[in-house]
Amino acid sequence: MTAAIPRVVMVTRQTEYDALIGRHGTREQARFFLTTRGRAIEEIEAADAVFRGTLAAVSAAVPTEWRRVRVDRGDLDRFLFEPDDLVVAVGQDGLVANVAKYLAGQRVIGCNPDPARYEGILVAHAAADMRGLVPAAMAGEAPVGERAMVEAVLDDGLRLLALNEVFVGHQSHQSARYAIAAAGRSERQSSSGVVVTTGTGATGWGRSIALERHSGLAMPAPGEPALAFFVREAWPSVATGASLTEGRVEVEAALTITSEMNEGGVVFGDGIEADHLEFDWGRRLDIRVAPERLRLVS
Repeated sequence: MTAAIPRVVMVTRQTEYDALIGRHGTREQARFFLTTRGRAIEEIEAADAVFRGTLAAVSAAVPTEWRRVRVDRGDLDRFLFEPDDLVVAVGQDGLVANVAKYLAGQRVIGCNPDPARYEGILVAHAAADMRGLVPAAMAGEAPVGERAMVEAVLDDGLRLLALNEVFVGHQSHQSARYAIAAAGRSERQSSSGVVVTTGTGATGWGRSIALERHSGLAMPAPGEPALAFFVREAWPSVATGASLTEGRVEVEAALTITSEMNEGGVVFGDGIEADHLEFDWGRRLDIRVAPERLRLVS
């Protein structure tokens, strides 16, 4: 039986330049729009050129006899990954999080097209790395690190998976009411919502919350099978408390939240509000370390 031809899946998102042309129709109209807001189209064209150069470098790194396909971030929920795909995310760190929940153990290379603009925590590799790294990763010769993910499961079995964090709250960002339980403690609360972060997300939203409140909570490391949770702006009243506002969720344990919102309660992951679970009155949500892992080429 002939072995399958290797396939590289390049994941991208629309550039700012493409979005402007799509919105305004022509370069001149886009240029005029930017000028009225004190910006120059040349800087956006330059960033677009850098991205396209990086994408060309990734494509050139794929041997000619291999299969290759490019998929936009907006099409990920309709794209069928193959078990042996090598995924190359070309863009900012969030693109790796976007693709992670659709994978089942496939290796991922994060390629940073513009280190001056993107921090590169998850997209750690430059365009110049691709020629050697793509074949090595496909052959299993490149080092791979595993990163823990978080799952949120409703009482009816509906499930949401995320790489960075899960948010639980009200869709309008007004006060969310719920009961929270963790590590043998429980409390009814009214707050701006709950953020549950992985070790990867602990460098983002979770870190900003911890810094702002001067938290002494030990944040999980990126590969550690543990989570940290933070309650945002809990409001103490005769009916609600503010004592259970942060903590860790170790592997095999769960953070349980039961909604007391008549409508508008939501659960979403990695900042993508459009892809959410409805979380209305009486619904129970268990948040824990997911069995899946992101396999990131380091």
